[in-house]
Amino acid sequence: MRIQHTRVAVEVPATSANLGPGYDTLGLALDLCDELSVEATTGAVEIEVTGEGAGSVPDGEDHLVVRALRRGLDHAGAPQTGLRLTARNHIPHGRGLGSSAAATIAGLLLARGMLSDPEALDDQTVLELATEFEGHPDNAAPALLGGAVLSWMSGVGARAVPLRLGEDVLRPVVLLPSATLSTLSARGLLPAEVPHGDAVANAARAALLVHALAGEPELLLEATEDRLHQEQRAPGMPESVELMRVLRAEGHPAVISGAGPSVLVLQGRRAEIAPLVRRFVADPATWRIAEVPLRRGAAAPVVG
Repeated sequence: MRIQHTRVAVEVPATSANLGPGYDTLGLALDLCDELSVEATTGAVEIEVTGEGAGSVPDGEDHLVVRALRRGLDHAGAPQTGLRLTARNHIPHGRGLGSSAAATIAGLLLARGMLSDPEALDDQTVLELATEFEGHPDNAAPALLGGAVLSWMSGVGARAVPLRLGEDVLRPVVLLPSATLSTLSARGLLPAEVPHGDAVANAARAALLVHALAGEPELLLEATEDRLHQEQRAPGMPESVELMRVLRAEGHPAVISGAGPSVLVLQGRRAEIAPLVRRFVADPATWRIAEVPLRRGAAAPVVG
């Protein structure tokens, strides 16, 4: 395998995992993207980051995009090169919007774009390599494929299928706090075991959610009920969980986005949500509310 293209660019979207009951399984791509480009060089790694993470993310070989890109080249049997990476980051870090999955997918797709045979890093291979980094495919799958995606582990391999979405079923609104929470910390709040009844309830709701997404938005509120992870994480993000409860009590299908602390309303309007935020959070100025459309298209590298 040889490197054929020395300049490649890609856009990779933010994602929201779980969607309530689909813990580590369901995910959604949002039209809030990081824009990355790479140039193969004969020198050392050079990295320029603007936007989210500027001045705080690694600026050498340990940068996540660089690590993923090199993993992709290694997998394809291509030679390593010097790299000049430019990242314009728009996905917030530490907010449950899949920033690390986006970086991983970006690196692997940049590697694909550099190759003489891009099929050496087809979508299935990219998903499996990304899952090596992430530990689970629920963010990586929608970041790669776009839309709403169901993902799972089959043995040690990751699998994913896009879900059919009805017209106008989703009008995502993201409630973004200034506070952050690491995925590791959020997972540390979860119990090692769950009651059988809670597992049954979540399985039913996850199945109902797939059905609702296909064209019955009136079922979204009931379909996004969860017993496995959101309330259990309340000690790490009490205001987020309380805001989710308030929104749901008002009829909005709100969930914690991924590991939090952002809150995602699957169908809503900013004008409807903002008054509730102003009434029920201690400092509304610390929350940003945005209508963020669904990102339907698959991510793909652009050569040149």
